[in-house]
Amino acid sequence: MTRIIAGRAGGQRLKSVPGSATRPTTDRVKESLFARLDAWGMCDGARVLDLFAGSGALGLEAASRGAATVTLVERAGPAARVCRENAATLAASCPDTHITTVQSSVGGYLGRAPFHRWDLVLVDPPYPLENDELVRTLSLLRGRLGPGGVVVVERSARTEEPVWPAGLQRFEVSNHGETRLWYLEAEDDAAAAE
Repeated sequence: MTRIIAGRAGGQRLKSVPGSATRPTTDRVKESLFARLDAWGMCDGARVLDLFAGSGALGLEAASRGAATVTLVERAGPAARVCRENAATLAASCPDTHITTVQSSVGGYLGRAPFHRWDLVLVDPPYPLENDELVRTLSLLRGRLGPGGVVVVERSARTEEPVWPAGLQRFEVSNHGETRLWYLEAEDDAAAAE
């Protein structure tokens, strides 16, 4: 089982997705990620999109830390059910956060989702996902970040850095044992405003 690290639901235990197909983000990586995001003021009042959500732990951590809306996108039926159950568990602690679970492929969701400008997009794809496919997926975020919006991509530390799609640029990277986090932003204000 994983848990919410801090915020309104701090310490709350979350269900894990059964089986070995979903790789949860470790508490150590989550702590480092959200310490950085909190220092930048990224969670409070944010519109958060959690892609390849698994159990929903990353998006729900943002909910606990004050996000206004969280959308969890997960294709696998068992994982989407766990997302819904975990969201229901957090509902009492985070009554001001609107949490939605969408069972869909990430590309399918981004291709048909109503237009939103997200403040924070958390992307934790399966490690076997090829970089080319990841970049195609990220290209669907072009023009969909709010001012100052950030995309965080979690990958194996052994994965080569992708050539980021037009409209997004890396501004920071951090390593945590076997995990690497890349932080991306819109290339300029014009890209964010498209």
